[in-house]
Amino acid sequence: MKSIIHQLDKAFENRIRLGVMSVLCVNEWVEFKELKKLLDVTDGNLASHITALEKKEYIEVRKRFVGKKPNTSFAVTKSGRKAFEDHLSALESLLKHGA
Repeated sequence: MKSIIHQLDKAFENRIRLGVMSVLCVNEWVEFKELKKLLDVTDGNLASHITALEKKEYIEVRKRFVGKKPNTSFAVTKSGRKAFEDHLSALESLLKHGA
């Protein structure tokens, strides 16, 4: 049982990061505004979690201008997808073998 616990990725312990990864794994690119709305969080809260995932290289950030307005969007990286899938597999194993 202990080995399953160690397979969980601490980067996904927070519900916001878990939500970000869940959304990004089923969408090619998602804009900041859309993530904020889907997860019902503040700009600052989302930005801090995005930064944490970006530091782990689990997500890619694309900044550009649409017309004269800045636009930031995100996509999951290959390593981020693998880490998230491994995390979900560990959770499933824990549920099957737990209590």
